Amino acid sequence: MHLAAGTVRLDSGTTKNREGRTVILTLDLRAVLLEQRRQACVIVKKRNPEATARDVAEAIPWVFHRSGKQIRDFRTAWKSACKKAGLTGRIPHDFRRTAVRNMVRAGIPERVAMMISGHKTRSVFDRYDIVSEADLRQAAERLAAASGAGIVSGIGEELAKAEAERGASNRAE
Repeated sequence: MHLAAGTVRLDSGTTKNREGRTVILTLDLRAVLLEQRRQACVIVKKRNPEATARDVAEAIPWVFHRSGKQIRDFRTAWKSACKKAGLTGRIPHDFRRTAVRNMVRAGIPERVAMMISGHKTRSVFDRYDIVSEADLRQAAERLAAASGAGIVSGIGEELAKAEAERGASNRAE
């Protein structure tokens, strides 16, 4: 982890696809990691006020910890955090799909999103990038804007109204 540079290096063999990669940190994520490091410093310096950064890293080598101790199982904390966020029943893997969707919708090139998420193949990446009705509507709006035409909103109501009018005129004849 190189917080000054805003990067984390995931070494080969430590990722799901076994390939190493560099993660560029957002400002929010960098702030979280700096806070974790600050907490580790506080814990170590309580025991040894003369401790150096190297001493802290050796005493608490984990990015995330519980009062300086290694987290062996995070499932209880995960469930509690999900409940507080109103996201009960989620698993960590659900957020991988969310991350892929968010990157694509933010306009990040899909090849770059694949590198960030660690997807090796297009077919697996496509399983994570679910297309919704909102995506289809947005595509239609963009196409309409580019062509100068509008899109039809409420088409179901318009069709029902036309059908009703047609039925009424047929009965009158």
